[in-house]
Amino acid sequence: MAPKSKKAPSKKKMTKAERLRLMQEEEERRLKEEEEARLKFEKEEQERLEIQRIEREKWSLLEKKDLERRSQELEELALLEGCFPEAEKQKREIRALAQWKHYTECDGSPDPWVAQEMNTFISLWEEEKNQAFEQVMEKSKLVLSLIEKVKLILLETPTYELDHRTVLQHQGSILRLQELLSLKINVATELLLRQASNLADLDTGNMEKIIKDENVTLYVWANLKKNPRHRSVRFSETQIGFEIPRILATSNVALRLLHTRYDHITPLFPIAVTEQNQNPVGAEQVNVEESTEKAMTEEKLFTEEKAANEDEQPKAEQERELNLVQEENKYEAIENTVLQRTSDSEGEDSQTTQLELEMKLLSEAVLAAQLCLVENVVELPEASQAYKVDLCHFSTLGGVYHLDVLELPPQCKPVKGWVLVEILQEGLQRFIYPPDTTEEPDPDVTFPPIEVTLEIHKSVIFFERPRVVRWDNEGKFWRSDGISSVYYNREDRLLTFSMDTLGPVTLIQDAHVNMPYQSWEMSPCGMNKVLLIVKTVFMELQIYIKENLCMLASVKLRGKGLEFHLKGKWMAPIPFILALKEAGLNIFPAVYSHFYVVINNKVPQVELKAYRQMALLSSAFSFGWSKWNMVCNSTRVVIRHWGG
Repeated sequence: MAPKSKKAPSKKKMTKAERLRLMQEEEERRLKEEEEARLKFEKEEQERLEIQRIEREKWSLLEKKDLERRSQELEELALLEGCFPEAEKQKREIRALAQWKHYTECDGSPDPWVAQEMNTFISLWEEEKNQAFEQVMEKSKLVLSLIEKVKLILLETPTYELDHRTVLQHQGSILRLQELLSLKINVATELLLRQASNLADLDTGNMEKIIKDENVTLYVWANLKKNPRHRSVRFSETQIGFEIPRILATSNVALRLLHTRYDHITPLFPIAVTEQNQNPVGAEQVNVEESTEKAMTEEKLFTEEKAANEDEQPKAEQERELNLVQEENKYEAIENTVLQRTSDSEGEDSQTTQLELEMKLLSEAVLAAQLCLVENVVELPEASQAYKVDLCHFSTLGGVYHLDVLELPPQCKPVKGWVLVEILQEGLQRFIYPPDTTEEPDPDVTFPPIEVTLEIHKSVIFFERPRVVRWDNEGKFWRSDGISSVYYNREDRLLTFSMDTLGPVTLIQDAHVNMPYQSWEMSPCGMNKVLLIVKTVFMELQIYIKENLCMLASVKLRGKGLEFHLKGKWMAPIPFILALKEAGLNIFPAVYSHFYVVINNKVPQVELKAYRQMALLSSAFSFGWSKWNMVCNSTRVVIRHWGG
C-alpha cells in the first residue's frame, strides 16, 4: 500500500492591517526617493548656477580688464598707425622731388605737371611737317613716356589732392597727345607710300616694308602690279599677312598692319573726384576750433560708452559679433583723444598743435582714400547691345592691331633732276571695302571677307584662347560681331580670322581668369621686405615687396617656370600693377569684380583694418590664406599667421 502524500502548507493570508502597513511603507519610500531626487536636483542646480555665476564674474573681470587696457592699447596702436600719414607725407616728398629732378635735368622735355609746357610741346610738334616714319617712331618714345607720366599722375596722386579742373586738364593732354601721334603716323605712312614705286620688290613688282621698334611695328604692302592671281600677301620672313579678294588684288590699294603695343583707342576710365576733394589737405586749411571741438565730443562719447560697458552684463555670442565692427570703429575716436591729450599736455605750443591737427586730418584723408580701394560699386553698368564688350568683365591685351585698306597715293616721278609728286589735300584716304552703294547689288559681284593672320607678342600671356574684337568708331566701343573663322596656333602664337571690313582690332581675355585665388602667403624677408606668393588655377606668382617698390620674382604656369621680361625689375606699386595687367597676369580685383567672382564679401571697414594691421606686422609675422574666411560672416576676417 502506497504511502499517503503530504499536504502542502497553506499560505497565510495578509490581514488588512498588514496591507495598509506595506502600502504606507511603500508610499514613505517613494516620498523619500522623490525628496532625495529633489534635493539632488536642487544641489546640482545650485552648483550649476554657482559655476555660471563664477564664469560670469570671470568674464566680467576679463572684460573689465580688457576695457581698461583697450584705451592704452589703442593709444599705442594710434602711435603705430601714425606711419600711414608719415608714409603719405613721404610720397608727397617723392612726387615733389620727381618734379624738381625733371626741372634740373633740362632735357628739353615738358613737365607733365605744367599744362603750359604740355600745350607748347604739342603745338610745336603739330608745326613739324613731312616727318619720315622712323622720325615719328623716335619722337613717339618721348610722347608715350609723357602719356604714361600723366596717367601715373592721375593714378598715384590721392583723390583728396585732385580737383576736377586738374583731372580734366591732364585727361585733355593725354587725348591730344594720342590724337596727334595717330595723325603723325598716318602722315608718315602717306609719305612712305608715295615712294612705293621706288621701293618695289624686283621679284613681285609690289612694294613691301616692315619697320619695327619696341612700341610700334608697321607692315605695309602696296599693290603696284595689280595681278589678280596675287591674292596671298605674306610679309617676308614672317607668317603675318592677308588673304585678299580679287577686287582688291586688281585695285590701286595698299594694305597696312600697324601693331601698337599700347592702346590709345579704349576710352579712359573716369577719375572720381568728390566735392570734398576740391581743396587739398594742408596746414593753411586746418580749422583749429572745429577739430578741437570734434575731438572733445568724441572723447566724451567714448568715455560714456566705456562706463556703460562696465555696467552691462555680457550678451549672447551672436550679438557680440554684430557689435564687433562698431567697437573697432572707435579707433578714430581714440586717435582724436590721443591728439587732444597731447595738445593739452604741451600747453600753449601752437605750432605743435597745428602740426598734430594737420597730421590728424591727413590720417583721416588717407584712411578714406584706402577705404575707397576696398569698397565695391553697388550697380554694374548695363550693356546696351549684346555684342558690346564689357570692359568691366574683359581686359584688352597685346595692344591694338590697326588693319587698313588704303588708297595708294600718287607716286613720285623723277623729271630732269626734279622729283614731281601730286599732293592730295585730303591726305591719306581709306579704301572703302565693301563699297557703300545705294544701287541694287549685282548678284554676280560678291565681296568676300578678308582673312588676316597676326602674331601675338611674347610679352603677353593668354590662359584661354584669345578672343578677337573690333572697334566701333561711331559708338566708341569694342564689339565682338563681324569676325569669323577664328583659329589660334598656340605653339607659333599665330591668330587667323576673317573680317567683312578691316579696322582696328584687339584681343581680350577674362579679367578675372585668375580669381579667386587658390591660396596666398606673405612671409617676412627682413626689415620692410616681404615675399608674397599667390596661387591661382593657372599660375603661381612670387612677388617681393620692399618699402615702396615691388619686383616679380618668378612666374610658374601649371607648375613650370617661365622666363618673363618683367622678372627682376624693381618698380613702384602702381606701375608694377599696370605692367602685370598689360602682360595678362591680372591678380588685382577691381571695384566691380564681385559681380563676376563668387566671394564672401566683407565689410569694407573690417577688411581695411585687417590690411593695415597686416602691413604693420608683416616684417615680423607670416600671414596666409584660411579656408574659414569663406564660411564666416561679413564682419569677420580669418587669416592664418605664424612667427616669421
